[in-house]
Amino acid sequence: LGAERQATYSPFLPISPTTGRVLYVPMKHVDARAGTITFDDEDGTETTLPVTGGHCKLQWKPDFGMRWYALGVDFEMFGKDHQTNQHVYDTICEILGGHAPEHYVYELFLDEVGQKISKSKGNGLTIDEWLTYASPESLALYMFQKPRVAKRLYFDVIPRAVDDYYAHVASYRGQDAAAAIENPAFHIHSGKVPVIDMPVTFGLLLNLASASNAHDVSVMWGYLTRRLPGETAATNPELDRLAAYAVRYFIDEVLPTKTFRAPTDKERAALQDLHGRFAGKEALEAKELQDIVYAVGNAHQFEPLRDWFGAIYQVLLGADQGPRFGSFVALYGVEETRKLIEDALAGKLLKG
Repeated sequence: LGAERQATYSPFLPISPTTGRVLYVPMKHVDARAGTITFDDEDGTETTLPVTGGHCKLQWKPDFGMRWYALGVDFEMFGKDHQTNQHVYDTICEILGGHAPEHYVYELFLDEVGQKISKSKGNGLTIDEWLTYASPESLALYMFQKPRVAKRLYFDVIPRAVDDYYAHVASYRGQDAAAAIENPAFHIHSGKVPVIDMPVTFGLLLNLASASNAHDVSVMWGYLTRRLPGETAATNPELDRLAAYAVRYFIDEVLPTKTFRAPTDKERAALQDLHGRFAGKEALEAKELQDIVYAVGNAHQFEPLRDWFGAIYQVLLGADQGPRFGSFVALYGVEETRKLIEDALAGKLLKG
């Protein structure tokens, strides 16, 4: 602090007895023995208040150490930006007769371009936004993994976190005690990991919502009940919850940026071939459908083969990537996919 600020500084911010507002004002007198501070209230009246009894709020730096002492905190996690002040917090706690807690410093969260998330910039993703499109458990997994590594926090990381969460829950049941305690699901659920039947991935549901232009979860269930016998919103409420998240995510985050492109001549020939090979294949499983997709890509000499899958998603779904296309076809329907290919080749998916 500079000399002028030092002369009036107090770790206590008085709360005006007339307006109830927290005041950032110079201290006219500090009586350490009486435990009071004197200042001019908002109306100019000289006022003396005790620093206890809810009459003051602490400045943020001393608040850490005081809170640790008052609440007996023995473990504290905080972001790397607080690390330089850690000794200040510790010292305050120890001056009061307490013991500084064990610390765990985690890295900062970044936006999609690697910049620090800032309230003033409005970049990155908030907790409330995450919970609009995915479960608290998926957010818990994202927070749990690699806390000492700077992580990017933006909308595109949500689908992966959701699917990773269900994968960890599914693997938990077959693990021995040593492996189970290393499973993030064990810690997310405090050792009481639920049994969840999730027959499809969130990524697949997002592509289904995109292809069907779903604006309501009932549209999703129209496809799900046909492809997943016995599954209903009543029998699998977790799937129903995930489908609702997928629709919301599609409407708010995918649809506004969804952009289709026309196929190149090579891609057009390959899509026509795929359309023909899918004819009469409604009974095939996802893996068999995926084999057909691979075969077409190889037959038309896409190198690397991921260029073929990229073309499929860009031309048919207006996306750059997605889950295994064979799984999507099995869920969306073979004939529905053939119709999607027809519309794409006819230019019906292009804007304007």
